[in-house]
Amino acid sequence: MTNQDEKTLEQRGIAPELFEAQLRRFETGFPYLRILDTARVGDGIISLDDAGREKAVARWDRFLADGGQVYKFVPASGAASRMFKALFEFLDGSEDVPAEGSAVDSFIKELPRFAFYDELNEAAKRLYEADLDSLKGAGRYKDIVAALLKKEGLNYGGLPKGLLKFHNYAEGPRTPLEEHLVEGAQTAANSHGVVNLHFTVSPEHRELFDKKIAEALPDLEKRLGVKYNISLSEQKKSTDTVAVNTDNTPFRENGELLFRPGGHGALIENLNDIDSAVVFIKNIDNVVPDSQRQTTVDYKKVIAGYLVEVVDTIDNYLDMINTGRYTMDDVRAMIAFMHDILNIRDEKMKSLEDVDLVLYIKNKLNRPVRVCGMVRNEGEPGGGPFIAYNPDGSTSPQILESTQIDPANSAYKEMMGRATHFNPVDLVCYVKDAEGRKFNLPDYVDPDTGFISSKSKNGKELRALELPGLWNGAMSDWNTVFVEVPIATFNPVKTVNDLLRQAHQS
Repeated sequence: MTNQDEKTLEQRGIAPELFEAQLRRFETGFPYLRILDTARVGDGIISLDDAGREKAVARWDRFLADGGQVYKFVPASGAASRMFKALFEFLDGSEDVPAEGSAVDSFIKELPRFAFYDELNEAAKRLYEADLDSLKGAGRYKDIVAALLKKEGLNYGGLPKGLLKFHNYAEGPRTPLEEHLVEGAQTAANSHGVVNLHFTVSPEHRELFDKKIAEALPDLEKRLGVKYNISLSEQKKSTDTVAVNTDNTPFRENGELLFRPGGHGALIENLNDIDSAVVFIKNIDNVVPDSQRQTTVDYKKVIAGYLVEVVDTIDNYLDMINTGRYTMDDVRAMIAFMHDILNIRDEKMKSLEDVDLVLYIKNKLNRPVRVCGMVRNEGEPGGGPFIAYNPDGSTSPQILESTQIDPANSAYKEMMGRATHFNPVDLVCYVKDAEGRKFNLPDYVDPDTGFISSKSKNGKELRALELPGLWNGAMSDWNTVFVEVPIATFNPVKTVNDLLRQAHQS
């Protein structure tokens, strides 16, 4: 390591031993996880009946009324460019007319249904002195696409997804950012009528987020009768990871080490800075207009209330252990709770003596808790719910991505094939202990669950290190509960034409 390397690490706040560990990881790679089975309803996934849902909602209402702390945490730094992959390919391609029935053809034919239509029409008139109908009539389809994507038009190809116009309303279109503000008021306003939201953003887009928030708040606060407390953060430079050449030597630009953002798993550091007992986590693009939101609101309260019920039980058991006021019947009830609700199992519990068994239970219970909504698998992409082995030999629920599962293992392949549910990234977390102290969330990350990807920089190949995913390895050592939620709560916008789905039409 050169003197310049040491200076670079110091400026970024990266410890030299962490840098060396990252370099070693390129040599060793990441191990695949051992899996016991997929999680299913009745075996890892809880399906609440009407009484259970009503009980959970009542507990959530009581939590808020009693002054409970709650935040919404929304990863919003992703660029929207992948939404427009088909449009970019058409714009850069040799054909001037989109193929019949293609994604671009559908986009052009359905233009008036998009919330950004009026703004795009104005951009077309400004750029070409012709409106969209005239451009369509003249077969100038590439000009229409360019007006949407290019910087001189609406620049949708360069903006973050959270600031695009998604949904139409009589008073004007709304962005995903604004929809999250409304959803927050409906599910997470505290006893003082304050809605706490945190968005993670890219440095280059922070000013745009600030501007949009300043524009949106006065009307929303007046209409919804709440006050918003909104904060923004960026991925920390200290969570960036070093890039290497194909031979695993450090990749350098002009003699200096190249570091890259460590993926959304780095956001565990941002989440760790949130001072709240309960934190909702949801992707920026999984929002619907007011007319389609009731199911989402209902089940947000269900999973939040169920979380608080689980924490109530954990806190009660920890109090028994800490004060010594427990019987062997209580210990058996704790084990049943670990088996039936937390889905933690460990053969060695059978051989532990009384005191060691209680200490083991205390260690397993005293950690952050999350309830994850799980939807029926209908072919959408996303990680899945599994029961996986932990480094200590126990098994517990984990959200896994396909990259964490050995593709050569036929038994695992069969498990994946019969999976019934997947993760829509709808989480609610409890990140304080029974004494109200914050858990230090980086202590509960499994460092063996990242992955290595191939990238390029200025035409030169490199290898990049991705940190354990935020709801995968970064929460590996949390207590995790899977609860079944309706598919109607999951309405992501992965391509621009997803906005044509009924769920996104007012």
